[in-house]
Amino acid sequence: MSDGLETPDRPRRPGTSAPGGGHPRSTRSGPGRVLVAVYAVFAVAASARAAVQIASRFDEAPVAYALSAFSAIVYVVATVALARGGRVARPVAYAACGIELAGVLAIGTFSVLDPAAFPDETVWSAYGRGYLFIPLVLPVLGLLWLRRTARA
Repeated sequence: MSDGLETPDRPRRPGTSAPGGGHPRSTRSGPGRVLVAVYAVFAVAASARAAVQIASRFDEAPVAYALSAFSAIVYVVATVALARGGRVARPVAYAACGIELAGVLAIGTFSVLDPAAFPDETVWSAYGRGYLFIPLVLPVLGLLWLRRTARA
């Protein structure tokens, strides 16, 4: 009974695709709940880290700390968009996850090739090494989840 098909005696479950390509599934159902929770944790962690870095020692590494603030904004936007999952929020979530992946790859590569440019770490430096490489995997999972929950 988990096929999501609608019959007279069994209505379609909320959050599942309608037969024949109806509405997309909810991005916050099933594994999406875990994804939204992890994004929320990263939104809080990146925001707190950026706030402390900028407030206490911005002059030491302004580029790194500005990038920390930018990553925090991306995580907040991705969290909200994935949690809402509507017609407008879905493209915003795609964009946020894409920007996050591009940022992790670009900043990760740059920070490995030129460590002097990053005197202090950001969430995305060294591909998220300070966060167990979760920042590298998270946008890929987000994009895959968005694709999976898209219209059938």
